[in-house]
Amino acid sequence: MKSKSKSVKKKTTKDKKESVKSIHVKQLARVEGEGALHVKMKGDEITDLTFTIFEPPRFFEAFLRGRNFSEVPDITARICGICPIAYQMSATQAIEQAFGIQVNDQIHDLRRLIYCGEWIESHVLHVFMLHAPDFLSYEDAIQMAKDHPEVVKQALRMKKTGNTLMTILGGREIHPVSVRIGGFYSVPPKENLTALLDELKWTRDAAEKTIEWTATLDFPDFERDYEYLALHHPERYAIIEGRLITNKGLDVDISEFEDHFVEMQVEHSHALHSVHRERGSYHVGPLARFVLNYDQLTPAAKQAAQHAGLDTKCKNPFKSIIARSVETLYACEEAIRIIESYEQPEHAYEEVEPRPSTGYGCSEAPRGLLYHKYRIDERGIILNAKIVPPTAQNQKTIEEDLLDYIPERLHLPLDKLTWQCEQAIRNYDPCISCATHFLKLTIDHD
Repeated sequence: MKSKSKSVKKKTTKDKKESVKSIHVKQLARVEGEGALHVKMKGDEITDLTFTIFEPPRFFEAFLRGRNFSEVPDITARICGICPIAYQMSATQAIEQAFGIQVNDQIHDLRRLIYCGEWIESHVLHVFMLHAPDFLSYEDAIQMAKDHPEVVKQALRMKKTGNTLMTILGGREIHPVSVRIGGFYSVPPKENLTALLDELKWTRDAAEKTIEWTATLDFPDFERDYEYLALHHPERYAIIEGRLITNKGLDVDISEFEDHFVEMQVEHSHALHSVHRERGSYHVGPLARFVLNYDQLTPAAKQAAQHAGLDTKCKNPFKSIIARSVETLYACEEAIRIIESYEQPEHAYEEVEPRPSTGYGCSEAPRGLLYHKYRIDERGIILNAKIVPPTAQNQKTIEEDLLDYIPERLHLPLDKLTWQCEQAIRNYDPCISCATHFLKLTIDHD
């Protein structure tokens, strides 16, 4: 589906002398791709706004066509260096559904455990290294470390815990190699996991402190009425399974994703925009998960969120930094629970027999919902693949955030406005390759 509109437009009604000016953000380091921001104004009226991702298409869906189903987890893991487990889990879930495979509880828990490792390392990276410097007026984490060395040291130790967990289960922390359709190529003995318990408990305590710390940050007064979308499970905080729900009443099976959401091609971006077919933009990620799944959090995570002033009515995207911290605490507690009850399975994987079919998979990447769909023939060859990453789903929401955010701040100096535009975009968790200062902004006056 192709959009005829090149950009999002909004008008304001303030009675000020009209002048034409443009804000150009010429270079965004990768936010799942390289991008830029362009804003054109006449007086206080935004006449044109585009958040553009211009990195050449990577064609992973095309790469998958003609491949054997067994290759999919290793290929999709290369889509993202910081969140490979998300791509592997959505892919394995989809293909196993297509083939009618149901993994046992032990394998299911190990998958949830390795995903907890990814949540810990990714959330900690974003909270401390990519987002906190914005709130504290530092150019980057290196500058922040000069004044807050203990905070940065704590963050590095917390992140290492997540990376170690991924290494134990996945064989390595970047692009793990143990995940396969039907389970794992190999699973660790219990002692390998229990050796990490003390560090996980330390990280859990550090996560509680992180929630307290993020709650003290100075948050802009900014709210929007989002449609939040996330997986939901009645018994546990959804990570690798559940139904699709929103705060606007949607509650459907993941196989119905494309009945309700569609990707639109926009001329100003190489990344597709995913929108609700009837209601337009929507919001995925930790804030959406928190709002929709609060009841499934652990008592400690609920209590910490309450003390931080974060509740299920939150509509301020800047407070996503608190939600990420709450999920870090949850991931630590969930990892401890799984390890303490773990018994090594007799078999690391279920045998798989391909059949002509279509399968659907969804999991919750650190930055939001990740949808996969595969059509497979009788030999197990991928005929067609569809992958909808969180960034595609949040991109239109980011544009609309900026439309509401910028007009009230046009009086700010250029450097401060630039900073705040960066921070608004960074609410949605840019990739690790994003530099702390990833916007170069200029204003031209007529």
